[in-house]
Amino acid sequence: MAGRRTSTLAAMDALAALLTGPRARGAFLLRSVFDPPWAIRIEDRAPLTVLTTVRGDGWIVPDGAPPVPLRVGDLAIVRGPEPYTVADRPETAPQVVIHPGQVSTTVDGERMCEALDQGVRTWGTAGDAATVLLSGTYQLHGEVSGRLLRALPPVLRLAAEEWSSPLVALLEAEIGRDEPGQEVVLDRLLDLLLISALRSWFARDAGHAPAWYRAHADAVVGRALGLLHTDPARAWTVHELAAETGVSRAALARRFTDLVGEPPMAYLTNWRLAQAADLLAEPDATLTAVARRVGYGSGFALSAAFKRVRGVSPQQFRELAGAAAG
Repeated sequence: MAGRRTSTLAAMDALAALLTGPRARGAFLLRSVFDPPWAIRIEDRAPLTVLTTVRGDGWIVPDGAPPVPLRVGDLAIVRGPEPYTVADRPETAPQVVIHPGQVSTTVDGERMCEALDQGVRTWGTAGDAATVLLSGTYQLHGEVSGRLLRALPPVLRLAAEEWSSPLVALLEAEIGRDEPGQEVVLDRLLDLLLISALRSWFARDAGHAPAWYRAHADAVVGRALGLLHTDPARAWTVHELAAETGVSRAALARRFTDLVGEPPMAYLTNWRLAQAADLLAEPDATLTAVARRVGYGSGFALSAAFKRVRGVSPQQFRELAGAAAG
């Protein structure tokens, strides 16, 4: 029982580690209120959006894929940047389009933000509308989150009968508040809600969980992954990692590669570079400072590894990421 609990905690730590870099920072949270018929076309190109209905039912209609129901108490995680529609019924034509920067217009391009304003973080046709939809949008692209995003389907739905969380009610209560520090409170609530939902989904659909997540159920590899995630800057070797996990170097290398899909040092390199890519998105971060944080002795060493694995220099990556964000 204790071993199972330890491996489960390790898996949660890995999931939290993936969200540490690109966690919500000024996420866009909104309470949408509409009476049927209603349909909102989402073209904001956001990497990740969390949706849940607290009153009324709806549908998520991805382009070129079957509609996904969204009933009261359901929660959906939508992976961008592909556009999709949220509506009361799949066949309802969109009346509103959400663009990058959360700018809303009619389908003809007329701005609607002010016309639909219903108060603090509330938007729609009437405060007592039949449908109340809560949404939280991660607007930043980070390479650490890229590993997580690649593990998700375009639309992940958790039905109310198989998942529940007190965080939804708390988010609903907090989303309309306008108090000092409220943005930070909402960011952290969104993070907690996302992690809770992903835990439930990975546990329910273990076959669809990524290899790095499933590997944490193994006592040896889970321990090794936890060490690499906790201290990536340490000058790890397979020998040292094996000593920490209580097995031989050959046994660890074989077991790690079989479960994770790549050798321990290759995984560590990719993890370090993913963290470096996310840190490079910070405008004030220097290459030397980033290098030290992720385990490289100098900016030159990080630059060489980055270019060898990713095909571009850190500076080129930063310029490309800035252009994409823009």
